[in-house]
Amino acid sequence: MADRLFTDDFLAGVYDAWHQRAVRDDFDFYWPWMMAASSVLDVGCGTGMMLHALRDAGHAGRLCGLDPAEGMLTQARKRADIEWVLGDLAASTWTGEFDLVIMTGHAFQALVSDEEVRLSLEAIRRALTGNGRFAFETRNPAAHAWEQWKPENAVDVTLPDGEQIRIITEVVAPFDGHTVTFTHSFTGRSARLPVVSSSTLMFLEPRELAARLQDAGLRIERQYGDWNGAPLTADSPEIITIGVLA
Repeated sequence: MADRLFTDDFLAGVYDAWHQRAVRDDFDFYWPWMMAASSVLDVGCGTGMMLHALRDAGHAGRLCGLDPAEGMLTQARKRADIEWVLGDLAASTWTGEFDLVIMTGHAFQALVSDEEVRLSLEAIRRALTGNGRFAFETRNPAAHAWEQWKPENAVDVTLPDGEQIRIITEVVAPFDGHTVTFTHSFTGRSARLPVVSSSTLMFLEPRELAARLQDAGLRIERQYGDWNGAPLTADSPEIITIGVLA
């Protein structure tokens, strides 16, 4: 089930203001692969920001966004020149249709059970063309990103109408070697606030990740440790992976 942050129409708008393109390093990193692919499937597309930008930049091929959260797709569907699909990746039935499948915004980490990961990776393998690629990132557990998710690191976001929203992130179930559970608390002057959204994310070590890909019939073509393209090391903040058919 998608988090309230993604299912609630109001919070979906807050998410866009919070994660604007100007502060997202993944946009520029993945951009060459996206522009070069004639068909792109964005899994966990959210409000469709990335696919909107691709189309605006002149991408003339097939662009498809998949997301399990109606609130996010309500925002995305403001553009009708892109395919939008409400659903779960594991249940998808695309076969050999996409040159690139991409998961940005650490969306891969929202797959929190072994079964979800297995079924989702198998679905991605089916969806790829023979020369297709799967591009995605996860936070490296060795970097302990969750240690920064605490009230003193609250974020203030300004919505398009000028309204100020404060977002406090706080861990409620510490890292257990597999997952972390945390909350986002949203406060502001809106009548729809305050709201609390709970999330759980999976953290996989590089060796575990490689094994999951291999089991699904995929192999790692290349990996990076940060958005500057540095090599993956033991303490890199990110595990950015480009996968291909095995």
